[in-house]
Formats: sequence, C-alpha cells, structure tokens
Amino acid sequence: MSTPLILGCLWVVASAIVAMLPMRAQMLPGLSLLVSAPVLLVWIGWAHGWIWLALGLFAFLSMFRNPLRYFLRRALGRPAPLPPELKQ
Repeated sequence: MSTPLILGCLWVVASAIVAMLPMRAQMLPGLSLLVSAPVLLVWIGWAHGWIWLALGLFAFLSMFRNPLRYFLRRALGRPAPLPPELKQ
C-alpha cells in the first residue's frame, strides 16, 4: 500500500475519533483535519489517478458537509447560525 493511501486511512480513523468527541472539543482537531484533507486528496489523486481522487473527495464532502456549508454561507454573506451546543 502506498504512503498516500496509508495516510488517508489514518486520516479517516482520526476523523472518526474526532467525531466521537464533544462538540466543543472537536473544533481544533476538526479544523486541522479539514485543512489537511485537500493536500492529502491531491496526493492520492496524483499517485493513483482521478477516480480515487473523486472517491476521496466525495467521502470528504460527505463527512464535512456541515462545516463546509457553514463556511460557504459565511463566504456568501448569508446568516450562518451556530448549533445550540456551541452557543454560550
């Protein structure tokens, strides 16, 4: 198995562990996973082809749909309410 696929598998395990944390504890590790994913996906695509890149991108968008939706709404200037768990 190649290095990008091993790191991709570790990324999936790390994201599953972060998902089990309470919402407030997910912020920093979740953000680092969100930022590292595009680099890892491009590396996988470069090493194994565009089909594996597309599959990885689909999985990434599925896992991070809510944070990505939040950032998209903020970028478009629309209201982006926080979930009740994060409101103080």
